[in-house]
Amino acid sequence: MIDRKDAGDVAVLSLVNGQVNIMDTALLREITQVFTDLAADRPAAVVLTGSGRAFSAGVDLRSFLDGGAAYTKEFLPALSEALLTVFTADFPVVTAVNGHAIAGGAVLAACADARVMAEGKGRIGIPEAIVGVAFPRVALDVMVHAVGPQVANRLVFGADLLAPAQALALGLVDEVVDADTLLDRSVEVATRLATAIPADTFTLTKRQLRRDTVDRIARYRVDEDVEVEQLWNVRSQDGWTASYLERATKK
Repeated sequence: MIDRKDAGDVAVLSLVNGQVNIMDTALLREITQVFTDLAADRPAAVVLTGSGRAFSAGVDLRSFLDGGAAYTKEFLPALSEALLTVFTADFPVVTAVNGHAIAGGAVLAACADARVMAEGKGRIGIPEAIVGVAFPRVALDVMVHAVGPQVANRLVFGADLLAPAQALALGLVDEVVDADTLLDRSVEVATRLATAIPADTFTLTKRQLRRDTVDRIARYRVDEDVEVEQLWNVRSQDGWTASYLERATKK
């Protein structure tokens, strides 16, 4: 579900999970495992992208609705662990957003140190609120770290799916480039992060920049995520999310 092809000292990882790299429990666990293994292997840097026409279209809502409480109980911790593992990686991480990055896909992109998005029809955003579910603590704090509280508030409650230029204007991505140059540019950005700054200096500085966010996650995650799981279970039964999915798939 994750394909690796190195570009020099940069590990280029591609999500491979169906047509739009949907986030299911299996993919999330593999993301955690791959990034955990990379921490021991210590590449110079990592570029994370998607295969096909999407970076990731986010949570597999159909599996969530069909699986109910049992699926949610496994899925939500897997989502949080995958996001936190990428967010706290000691090495430089660049996301090459090659197409749609929706919901959890947008949050995964935001975990990186730099985000490069392809021009075109791809959209990025976090529509969880109108899907009817609450954010796990990790996901919410990643977004606040990435764009600041005011923009995060706008993205969460606006639930808009943004064109690349709009995402750039809000700081959700750092660059927008031609699709044909996306990977090359992302590798270039990753290489610069890995070579322009000593690795030990980069690692410590990244930890310093993210420490408040990581501490806040640790402080609130356990209690809040119980409430989040309860709310997801309500949405799996009351028809709200099913109605959203029906409308979304007819567009």
